[in-house]
Amino acid sequence: MTDASPPTVTSTAGTARQRVAELKALRDQVLRGPSEKATEAQHAKGKLTARERIELLLDAGSFREVEPFRRHRATGFGLEGKKPYTDGVIAGWGTVYGRTVFTYAHDFRIFGGALGEAHAQKIHKVMDMAITAGAPLVSLNDGAGARIQEGVTALAGYGGIFQRNSRASGVIPQISVMLGPCAGGAAYSPALTDFVFMVRDTSQMFITGPDVVQAVTGEKISQNELGGADAHSAVSGVSHFVHDDEQSCIEEVRFLLSMLPANNRELPPADISDDPVDRRGESLLDLVPSDGNRPYNMREVIREIVDHGEFLEVHERWATNVVVALARIEGHVVGLIANQPQSLAGVLDINASDKAARFVQMCDAFNIPLVTMLDVPGFLPGVGQEHDGIIRHGAKLLYAYCNATVPRVQLILRKAYGGAYIVMDSRSIGADLSFAWPTNEIAVMGAEGAANVIFRRDINGADDPDAMRAQKIKEYRTELMHPYYAAERGLVDNVIDPADTRPVLAAALAMLRSKHADLPSRKHGNPPT
Repeated sequence: MTDASPPTVTSTAGTARQRVAELKALRDQVLRGPSEKATEAQHAKGKLTARERIELLLDAGSFREVEPFRRHRATGFGLEGKKPYTDGVIAGWGTVYGRTVFTYAHDFRIFGGALGEAHAQKIHKVMDMAITAGAPLVSLNDGAGARIQEGVTALAGYGGIFQRNSRASGVIPQISVMLGPCAGGAAYSPALTDFVFMVRDTSQMFITGPDVVQAVTGEKISQNELGGADAHSAVSGVSHFVHDDEQSCIEEVRFLLSMLPANNRELPPADISDDPVDRRGESLLDLVPSDGNRPYNMREVIREIVDHGEFLEVHERWATNVVVALARIEGHVVGLIANQPQSLAGVLDINASDKAARFVQMCDAFNIPLVTMLDVPGFLPGVGQEHDGIIRHGAKLLYAYCNATVPRVQLILRKAYGGAYIVMDSRSIGADLSFAWPTNEIAVMGAEGAANVIFRRDINGADDPDAMRAQKIKEYRTELMHPYYAAERGLVDNVIDPADTRPVLAAALAMLRSKHADLPSRKHGNPPT
């Protein structure tokens, strides 16, 4: 709780200069916050104050605050005697690298950052302004949930936030930065936004806390184990990015904003790149083994292709069998979706499908071209995957690609088997261009499995089944899995030298930059759940 509220200004007399002096004193008091003691307590937890966080997020001197003198009007439970200015949330706009960004930050020093009616209305206002202005919204979350003393009006305040999150979805980028607790219904607002950042040992998110979990299920668990940064970045997939401290976390928020457009009517900001567009990647010939059973790190391939080897990976620790990232090629932002042979051989499973589908939808909403890099042996088999709905989840990725109207380029490095090949942005579902390395194998399944099915009788009836199986595998591979089979049928636009991948992709993306495609008129689609 806060210290006593600042005194209400009741003066109606005095000159203009006296009034301005009074305003300055009041504004200084608002900027200082409730008390030094409250600030020290916040710092003692290893946490910055709301204003310190905003200073890190926005360009120096650019913040313009709205409603700094707002106070709640609730009564009862002692609230009438505690009416601090700002009501526990700092809201307004500023710039990040010179571009307008709206933000609000919970002030944990005031009512523990809990949301009441006035608090919510300030957030509603800045969200409405962001939508109207067509600029990104960043929330700096550090609050104890709904203000219990205000009852249902606090809950209604959250409803207004959720409605605006949904209305802004796909219109402006929304980023949630978790810098403290977020419990109960409050957790749904971050879940509705495009990106969620968390800080280890500082931020937690859960619908029901450890005490309730233990009371209902008997399971004993700490706050961090239940809803901390590591749990949500590696297990649940709720958090896209995790950091060890607030400073590095907020700096990466700034970097992410530099790669996103202000809204869905603009293209992402382009930079002038001094990385030669025609740079050949000779190391790619050695990075990817021609033997399809040998793993390699897809991130190394990405580094060789993108500008200066720099990319921002999203969901790095969750569903690691697929890599999704933002990068630049020839100075222009692209979204990369790639199988990761180092993890589960790069197969698609439930989580990987969900991860890639959400990323595809985000890129499509904000006019970011897609480059899909395949080395996929198929979908992960198993009773658990089937019963947990791999069909539904795989269909999410298929739907996302089929619905995307941004430039789409497919690159097949090695394996591209079965339904996973189709789902990973094949020409048949609308990819604008498809390129393949000479090591590619596009087929319904691997040669071993195919030979066992097609030539079962020949193999079983042979004097030497193993020799016959080897012969039939070679026959199938020669007839249907050679690198040019798909190219001969127009399903691959060209087979390219791996070292030319960067210039080939750059040329394709440059040609597609003016692409315009319309979807059929409809209220909205009905994507798989």
